[in-house]
Amino acid sequence: MSANDYQTKVAYFSMEIAIDQTMKTYSGGLGFLAGSHMRSAYELNQNLVGVTMLWKFGYYDQVRAENSHMEAKYIPKYYSFLEDTGITVDIKVHDGSVKVKALLLRPEVFGTAPIYFLTTDLPENDYVSQTISHHLYDSNLSTRIAQEIVLGAGGAKVLEQVGDIDIYHMNEAHPLPLTFYLYSQHKDLERLKSQVVFTTHTPEKAGNSEYDFDLLYKMNYFSGLYPKEVEEISGESGQKMGCTPAGLRMSKKANAVSQLHKEVARDMWKDVVEPDHIIGITNSQNAKYWQDYKLARYIDSGDDDALLARKKELKKRLFHEVALQEGDIFDENVLTIVWARRFAAYKRPELITRDLYLFLELLKDTEFPIQIIWAGKPYPKDHGAVNLFNHLVDLTRSHKNCAVMLGYELDLSAKIKKGADIWLNTPRITREASGTSGMTASMNGAINLSIDDGWIPEYAKDGENCFIIPSRTDFSSTEEQDQADFEALIKVLKEQVLPIYYKHPEKWLQIMKASMKDIFPFFESGRMADQYYKELYNS
Repeated sequence: MSANDYQTKVAYFSMEIAIDQTMKTYSGGLGFLAGSHMRSAYELNQNLVGVTMLWKFGYYDQVRAENSHMEAKYIPKYYSFLEDTGITVDIKVHDGSVKVKALLLRPEVFGTAPIYFLTTDLPENDYVSQTISHHLYDSNLSTRIAQEIVLGAGGAKVLEQVGDIDIYHMNEAHPLPLTFYLYSQHKDLERLKSQVVFTTHTPEKAGNSEYDFDLLYKMNYFSGLYPKEVEEISGESGQKMGCTPAGLRMSKKANAVSQLHKEVARDMWKDVVEPDHIIGITNSQNAKYWQDYKLARYIDSGDDDALLARKKELKKRLFHEVALQEGDIFDENVLTIVWARRFAAYKRPELITRDLYLFLELLKDTEFPIQIIWAGKPYPKDHGAVNLFNHLVDLTRSHKNCAVMLGYELDLSAKIKKGADIWLNTPRITREASGTSGMTASMNGAINLSIDDGWIPEYAKDGENCFIIPSRTDFSSTEEQDQADFEALIKVLKEQVLPIYYKHPEKWLQIMKASMKDIFPFFESGRMADQYYKELYNS
């Protein structure tokens, strides 16, 4: 597209955006995706601004307790490079006025679209109001709702002082109060729908919030609209409001984040909107930020020896971090398997350990040795996920070829992806909407070993650019599914991955190079940012 095709003025609302390791304003994949979008929008000179929250304590700092289990620490963060815009707006939460200040991240700081960061941590606010912008995804329900009001309604008010906006893009349903605020200004549903687009990221219940209407009215979630108006424009009634269906109905168009997710979302919301209301715009990641520049140079020049030498050097860098955290010395000549992403039960980080005897057999194999790394930050109040993380710590503590690492943020994520040989992805099938970590791993010479879910069906050539773990959707229970998927995983490892790595290095190199090359151009976020303009903003 030409620069003229990007002139539609877009405001991109996201509860989290991962820009740089210095800015702790994200939790995981949603933020990583938003950060890549902001970078590609800048590279393409698109007329887009970001709107997000400035979290005083970030998500949390993941540290280790005396027994090596993880703990969540909350440490204040300060960013002198954010510019005070002089814009402060008032919003109503409950019966009180809350002041929201906007700070600006200029494009030249990190090479992104301009981004407005909103904070309520101001001396003019009472303490409770200040805490609204303290913790990303606060566990207190009222605070969480207040955060969405600040992002949506507060962000809209800030933009009124910046200039006209043509399209408001809600990245997930968190900014939904934006729609009610916009409607309150002109009371025209068709006009509202013409201004709003919506991205839904997950079929998981936790990612599709439902709130009690009574609480939302008490908190002024609807910008003073009457219940009848809210019901008419959102299509939601009864005791609870579903944020995702409301967002779908009040947008001109919505998108799922992979082609498989499009089909899942269309079926999931078939009673809410017509199927063609939800299109598929597959997530992608920014290569300039994520790909090692030397790996990129060597794959382009065809210098295989330099490519392999650089990969080994990147493995050594990762293993230095392993030694710092775990006290284990890994070997750069040994196949290194990585499972790293947000810890959640459906992603099954523990799947490879399901049969302890077989798992230990893998760890002790001297003909085909392996090293395994886990990393990820569970939601700190998700005690099941935290316990799972700690279980893996306990299970692997005595094994010198296993590591469970802390601090899975942008820097460690990049280091792990550049150092991995195998990127292990084991969600229960159809529940991983996209899963973009595998894209950035492939950019850096890691080969995906994955369930055929999310973005993988659009990319995979089994045995050529990745290894697929066969799975089905017709199991009678998750127990049955997990056992079958575990057996399939072990079979692929033993019969394909390990023999190829150790006995057929020339074939491994061929797969590795295909893994890197086949990411481009489709899974690079320049395509995604362009597609948003073509199919969502300008349509």
